[in-house]
Amino acid sequence: MLSPLKALTACIHSSSSSSQSVDSSTPSEGPSSQSVAEGTSSQSIAATTLSGATSSLSAAVLPPSGGSSSQSVAACSQSQNSLTQSVAVPASSGGASSQSVTAHTQSQDSLPQPVATPTPPGGSATPSLAASAASYGGTSSQFLTVPSTYGNTPSQFLTLPAEGVSLEKEDPANQKCGRKKTVSFSSMPSEKKISSANDCISFMQAGCELKKVRPNSRIYNRFFTLDTDSQALRWEPSKKDPDKAKLEISAVKEVRLGKNTETFRNNGLADQISEDCAFSIIHGENYESLDLVANSADVTNIWVSGLRYLVSRAKQCLDLIEGSQDTPRFAWLKSVFEAADVDGNGIMLEDTAVELIKRLNPALKESKIRLKFKEIQRSKEKLTTRVTKEEFCEAYIELCTRPEVYFLLVQISKNKEYLDVNDLMLFLEAEQGVAQATEEMCLDIIQRYEFSEEGRLQGFLAIDGFTQYLLSPECDIFDPAHKNVVQDMTQPLSHYYINSSHNTYLIEDQVRGPADINGYVRALKMSCRCIELDVCDGPDKEPIICNRNSMTSPLSFQCVIEVINKFAFVSSQYPLILCLGNYCSIQQQKVMVEQMKKIFKNRLYTDMPPQSEAYLPSPEKLKMKIIIKGKKLPDGEDLLEGEVSDEDEEAEISRRMSEVSVETPKMTWLCKELFDLVSVCRAVRFKDFEHSMKSQNYWEICSFSEADASRIANECPENFVNYNKKFLSRIYPSAMRIDSSNLNPQDFWNCGCQIVAMNYQTPGPMMDLHTGWFLQNGGCGYVLRPSVMREEVSYFSANTKGIVPGASPQVLHVKIISGQNFPKPKGACAKGDVIDPYVFLEVHGIPADCTEQRTKTVQQNSDNPIFDESFEFEINLPELAMIRFVVLDDDYIGDEFIGQCAIPLECIQPGYRHIPLRSFVGDLMEHVTLFVHIAITNRSGGGKAQKRSLTARIGMKTRDYTMLRNTSLKIVDDIFKPAIHPLREATDMRENMQNAIVSLKELCGLPPITNLKQCILTLSSRLMNSENVPSVALCMKDNFPYLEPLGTLTDVQKKVLAAYDLVWCGFFGCCCYLVYIGNNMSQICFSETFILAYALCFPKLNFICLFVYIEFI
Repeated sequence: MLSPLKALTACIHSSSSSSQSVDSSTPSEGPSSQSVAEGTSSQSIAATTLSGATSSLSAAVLPPSGGSSSQSVAACSQSQNSLTQSVAVPASSGGASSQSVTAHTQSQDSLPQPVATPTPPGGSATPSLAASAASYGGTSSQFLTVPSTYGNTPSQFLTLPAEGVSLEKEDPANQKCGRKKTVSFSSMPSEKKISSANDCISFMQAGCELKKVRPNSRIYNRFFTLDTDSQALRWEPSKKDPDKAKLEISAVKEVRLGKNTETFRNNGLADQISEDCAFSIIHGENYESLDLVANSADVTNIWVSGLRYLVSRAKQCLDLIEGSQDTPRFAWLKSVFEAADVDGNGIMLEDTAVELIKRLNPALKESKIRLKFKEIQRSKEKLTTRVTKEEFCEAYIELCTRPEVYFLLVQISKNKEYLDVNDLMLFLEAEQGVAQATEEMCLDIIQRYEFSEEGRLQGFLAIDGFTQYLLSPECDIFDPAHKNVVQDMTQPLSHYYINSSHNTYLIEDQVRGPADINGYVRALKMSCRCIELDVCDGPDKEPIICNRNSMTSPLSFQCVIEVINKFAFVSSQYPLILCLGNYCSIQQQKVMVEQMKKIFKNRLYTDMPPQSEAYLPSPEKLKMKIIIKGKKLPDGEDLLEGEVSDEDEEAEISRRMSEVSVETPKMTWLCKELFDLVSVCRAVRFKDFEHSMKSQNYWEICSFSEADASRIANECPENFVNYNKKFLSRIYPSAMRIDSSNLNPQDFWNCGCQIVAMNYQTPGPMMDLHTGWFLQNGGCGYVLRPSVMREEVSYFSANTKGIVPGASPQVLHVKIISGQNFPKPKGACAKGDVIDPYVFLEVHGIPADCTEQRTKTVQQNSDNPIFDESFEFEINLPELAMIRFVVLDDDYIGDEFIGQCAIPLECIQPGYRHIPLRSFVGDLMEHVTLFVHIAITNRSGGGKAQKRSLTARIGMKTRDYTMLRNTSLKIVDDIFKPAIHPLREATDMRENMQNAIVSLKELCGLPPITNLKQCILTLSSRLMNSENVPSVALCMKDNFPYLEPLGTLTDVQKKVLAAYDLVWCGFFGCCCYLVYIGNNMSQICFSETFILAYALCFPKLNFICLFVYIEFI
């Protein structure tokens, strides 16, 4: 008999997709109180769960006596309500240390000197509240330090007085307003990272204050500790007997991260509690909950990780808990050191050790490695240029352990410090969205990314290999499928966005910029499919390309088209459009024609478009073809040459530069030979939509200035979209952009404009959007527009508010976890490399989707800043949405930009992903990344948070039924009238299905963004009895998987089984009903009466109701 886990997982594999119901919002960072002092907490490590929750802890390490390695003098300029804050947690024996000093207005001579605190032997730090004596301005005081967090304030440290010592608040009059400024003499913070389960347990045994949450909005401050034997959890003060104010570890069933219990959901103050700071301990046979809130997310994750570790090993002797030097990682590091130790005496030169660590982790700075070795040696009161094996291992673990990755590994491995094949397979399927992950796939990942030979042989992935895997292209946020052409390329040319360049020959501004052939090379290598050539008369009867504003550095036309011919199809095989700006005489026009025919040969597309067709040919049909866009001779006249109107930006420039308005357009001469090269992109002047829909041929293209296009997009966006279904439109920047700045392409993409010309020579946010958008579809330069912009009978307006008919709205959940190796802004004027980074998130799309958010600022951390913040974005038209991640410096001088990445929503992969950041000019920066968690769900209930339990919501919520609009055409209304009742039934069935899924997630203690695979994994653990034997069996009943009880079940197990049955009954019921109603709908749609009504009444018929209905079912 299969176990519930394997059976249910197999069941999930057999399903084509998992249904999801989301009703959540970004958790707000609620205010938090502290009985002693107000403050904020510094973050540097994070615990990450499968649901995407991470957080961090930071602690400055006090050196032993005489062991100071670096000094940091901080000049505090704080608000009137804040206190002087610092933190100290004792390091392990031989650990790294540094001296950190905070000062207000005192001189450097009055800085306090820390007193050493003895640490236990064994190499594992016990984070008890250590006391340090300091002399501060002639007054002796003792302090205890613990981390704390308050609301959305940037993190610092909270200083608590030692026993018998009072803490006086400094006079606000002596404090300066503004954010704290610091001057550091060290290039790196000295902190003790959590890198093992022992660190978590030691912290819990030292204890800290947590808030105990009760129903009816009651919250109590309690001090929680773990017994020294790790058998029970205790808290005080309490009205209970001391022996009763405890919880046995053996009674704990599970530990949940986040606000995922009835107590949290029904508490009136839940909105003020941060999701990342809340956790619940589920205990007893009835799954009672002890709901707690920590002062910071880092403390929460230490408690969650430590408790889960103890629960998983509750039946083992505590002596079996691994020490930090007994792990496979430590054994591997020893083997690495011994292999490099040529003499075999256990000591190597510092230079060799630095080179060895750099080889293992190339992202580390050499100066940082050397500083770490010096700190370790000074803590041992020695100074030498040689490194021992223990010092090497300690330095590597301190420098290369990313705490947020460590906690993620511990969570998904069920509290081991490595991942076996089964752990990795479940992680890939449930979290990373990998369909049908296999054991062979996981073993291949282990073989490629695990560092140690032992891990590769035994089939496990330790922390270093797991970190390497998460940083690999396999875990990149960009979906690798979109690195190839994945869209239908057989649609008409007008159905695609086309990568386009403006004044391609320029590499500087519009006025003084010289023409440069590298402009064409750059654009073509970036898969630009529409480039511009402004051709003028040159010397020796040879046409030239130049900036007509300066006429400097002209380029030979022949040389330019030779370069174009060479690079035209290097990055993309799809058609290249040459926008020809012809300012030549008839004689030199004929030279142009001869040169293009000679160089381009059969690549030149000159086939005349047939009158019988209604749309342009497809990119697939035009592969490897070069299309000339140019003016046309007057119709109906067989001329060898003639006058044509000057259009595009040349006419606009003339109007702008001339003080007198010119009503009559300027005329230029065009020879028939050049006109004959123009086939499917003949340029005409736009008059209005009515004239275009009646008179414009499908092979003709109109160009719009930025100002005209903006006006049309604002006044009649629907007509603009309908126009672009059939015709090509080109948008070029305003002539007033003499600095070559760029317009916002999204404004015109929203109206379906295919060719939005960009100044490639000018980097910035607009060019970032343009470059990011055309990365999709294999970077071929063509992106298929959304279906609502292509279909003949469809309605779309860029100004639509709310749900777009024909589109499936989604909710994007983004958790910014951490950053890696942020460089100093290139244009910054400040000395030193210290930055205060924060992340800015921008969503671009239709106006209803556009929004922006930012994280908190992390003070003075560029190597691995922990942000640990979640955001939620409602997306009405996902096919047209982009998200841009921007990292900025909050304490900048001169320049704040650090890096950015813009990516289409359609190309984002879910799960834990690294985002490679690009520089200001768009180049990828080596080793500079953002670590995020992504979830994309359907928008049920508008994506708002479920603030109350399911039973309370069901009684309050009224259902919104889809209604059919009356068209006032009896023949049509009578046909659709029978569909009203099936619509209501389908709505009821869908709502019941979604409520059942929400109920199952709540019973499993999971957040709304989780999928059904994660629910099944959690469900399987609930259905095991005390002897770890399955209490149910999987069987088929009425063609759906049914769980049959084997013996007596607890009340909780009965509730979970009932919720599971509701989900699967609803799922299969919906499928059967949709087949039935779909068959009936097809009979309605294709009946003779309906076709007749369509033919007779199409001009008056509003088809919105029909397509909304088809999309609904």
